[in-house]
Amino acid sequence: MYVVENKGGAIALMLSALFFLGTWPALLTLLEQRGRLPQHTYLDYSITNLLAAIFIALTFGQIGDSTPTMPNFLTQLTQDNWTSILFAMAGGIVLSLGNLSSQYAWAFVGLSVTEVLTASITVVIGTTLNYFLDDRINKAEVLFTGVGFFLIAVFLGPAVHSSNGTDNKKKLNAANNQLNNLENGIGPDSLISDEIKYGTAKFLLELEKKRSIKVHGSSIYLGLSLVFFAGICFSLFSPAFNLATNDQWHTLNHGVPHLVVYTAFFYFSISCFIIGFGLNIYFLYNPLIGLPKSSITAYLNDWNGRYWALFAGLLCGFGNGFQFMGGQAAGYAAADAVQALPLVSTFWGIYLFGEYRKSSKKTYILLSSMLFMFVVAVAFLMASSGHRNTS
Repeated sequence: MYVVENKGGAIALMLSALFFLGTWPALLTLLEQRGRLPQHTYLDYSITNLLAAIFIALTFGQIGDSTPTMPNFLTQLTQDNWTSILFAMAGGIVLSLGNLSSQYAWAFVGLSVTEVLTASITVVIGTTLNYFLDDRINKAEVLFTGVGFFLIAVFLGPAVHSSNGTDNKKKLNAANNQLNNLENGIGPDSLISDEIKYGTAKFLLELEKKRSIKVHGSSIYLGLSLVFFAGICFSLFSPAFNLATNDQWHTLNHGVPHLVVYTAFFYFSISCFIIGFGLNIYFLYNPLIGLPKSSITAYLNDWNGRYWALFAGLLCGFGNGFQFMGGQAAGYAAADAVQALPLVSTFWGIYLFGEYRKSSKKTYILLSSMLFMFVVAVAFLMASSGHRNTS
């Protein structure tokens, strides 16, 4: 099996994971805003996400010689390591539940703020757990300084969301007033004649017409509840994977080698697939939050945006795989630096979806402060990385 032997290689993997894991949510958001049902999108995504894990296991997991302490992937499938397998599968379950919640939260709260809050919760809780599970191989004073910056971002995220929501309400109220004036023959009909531009009331109204999840008039608490549930789920999956590969609780029988990262990732992805695929089959016929009913036949015939959904699954699968490969070498606490993925997601949110366009000065200040905290936090978390002894 392929083993990352140095800190530089581990950081390169984590940076790649950061980009991949920050990009795939943007693709799913794009499809939802174009009107594709989230159940259809997630089913496609689940398939290629699993295929990515299988590919990584059969390639990186089989490179090189198999040793008694670090067997190759196929060798390890027949060993008595079911307790570690259960930890890996538990991690896959909570990740899948978190991803499902996030998919709906992106519509209600926005891509950028959702990713900020879930990532911050993940780092504050999950990184602390990983630090102690990793026998403190990371530099504590550096690591927890980074965690502190993420904690600040936890408070800035809702402030950004609230301020931007207020801005959007003002735009829509102004548009309604303008329409009322037009009915009375007062004022120009700029709302009707102007082209659709990012950040305008007309853009917000057109987006609401096209998207599959209708969000106008919904309670902010619904979206934030989804976000915090997703964040708690995300904070648990990495420590569960850590336990699966390093057996800190000594659940394996004497002489049984720890699960290698590729075997753990394989079982992790299987449980993630079962939960995500199974729940979305159920949601086809029992949809959430007012979505229309669908069917397996309708899903199979829906090719609108399917390739983007399949590509998103590959990005997520390889992103998770690279995160775990880097974490095995440098420590999972440092690998949690990929939770700075909102830096990438915010870029896509602004570039692709026009988030925060034509917002107030207050919103821009809060958004800039939040992103600054993330830049500083990811630097501290990566600087804290140690090196696990793989011998």
